Amino acid sequence: MLLRLPQGYRAAGVFCGVKRSGKLDLSLVVSDRPAVGAAVYTKNLVCAAPVTIDRERTPSEAIRVVAINSGVANACTGDQGIADARQMAAWAAEAVDARPEQALVMSTGVIGSMLPMDKIQAGIQAAARELGDDEQSLDNAARGIMTTDTVPKLCGREVSIGGTLTRVTGIAKGAAMIGPNMSTMLSLIMTDAPLRVKDAQAALVDAVDESFHCISVDGHMSTNDTVILLANGAASPSPNPSPERGGGFPNPLTGKGLEDFRTTLFEVSEDLAQSIPADGEGATHLITVEVHGCRSRQDALRIGKTIADSPLVKTAIAGADPNWGRIVSAAGYAGVQFDPSKVTLHLNGLLLYERGAPVDFSPDAVSKSIAADRNTSIVLILEEGKACARFWTTDLTAEYVRLNADYHT
Repeated sequence: MLLRLPQGYRAAGVFCGVKRSGKLDLSLVVSDRPAVGAAVYTKNLVCAAPVTIDRERTPSEAIRVVAINSGVANACTGDQGIADARQMAAWAAEAVDARPEQALVMSTGVIGSMLPMDKIQAGIQAAARELGDDEQSLDNAARGIMTTDTVPKLCGREVSIGGTLTRVTGIAKGAAMIGPNMSTMLSLIMTDAPLRVKDAQAALVDAVDESFHCISVDGHMSTNDTVILLANGAASPSPNPSPERGGGFPNPLTGKGLEDFRTTLFEVSEDLAQSIPADGEGATHLITVEVHGCRSRQDALRIGKTIADSPLVKTAIAGADPNWGRIVSAAGYAGVQFDPSKVTLHLNGLLLYERGAPVDFSPDAVSKSIAADRNTSIVLILEEGKACARFWTTDLTAEYVRLNADYHT
């Protein structure tokens, strides 16, 4: 399937010398008209300079450009890091004839290193010369934000909303230091739908809550996590921005049209979110943890996250070991009250534990089902209520330890 940028966007990815590997390390995404900008950021108190800058500028009705570098995170870099992030944004704005406050920046890579600003400036200028709206330009932009990712992460939908063909396209990066709220991940989602600022922000918050906030590789919350949504209204019959009318566009989506957009945004966000643990460092399995029958969704999420973050559960899956006791006991220390005698567990669709007691099953069959498929399903059923949640994680392998032990050195 051809993955296309929404109308009115151009993108590029270049190598400017931040990475020692020689791989693409700077991306530029430009909206040819002012776009509504919404964002969700890390909840880590220790946040990177780009997060600080972008928080000052979003939500917005007038974003024109996003500049992203990989290789250096510009985190824990003090006042100089803040100044560098502002300068990076100013260069990006200048390159596309925009105002400095119309530019957002993201960075990812090693914490505690200063940005090589001469290389960043040259990279922004080079990327501006290569901007395009074709599939290769989008792919290059996705590759330019990768660190230890093994594949670029892209997803898109082309749907009819209110009788108008509308695109929602996103890129993301992340493979480790992944934990909810959020993870060491960046994502930029673009749409040509016309949205009011408040609707864009609300839609993004809801989509992130059920996607990017439901993934984990190692439970480590990063300093740079950012998800940005840009909506430039280019698909609208009346696309000219009109900030004075309080919403950015004269005919923003409302009613069913807005609900259809929210559904599409959720689908794109979920696909991008799943692609991160699927590419987890050293991972051999993507694990989907479903928890059903809770009093509240928050209870279900808490149990799911506890199971997903358990090193013993993760190593059992890595070894194709159907050690169901690790899963049940992890649920028990999640801090959620439930009746243990009414707990049922399925692994890859096979019943292992029913209403608080083990059942006869073939360990070999369960082990083979884990080993034969990269995807592993854990379904835990309680009988406390009707709420449920899904959480995605990876197994834990020796390769993960090696990659993170050697990452800086």
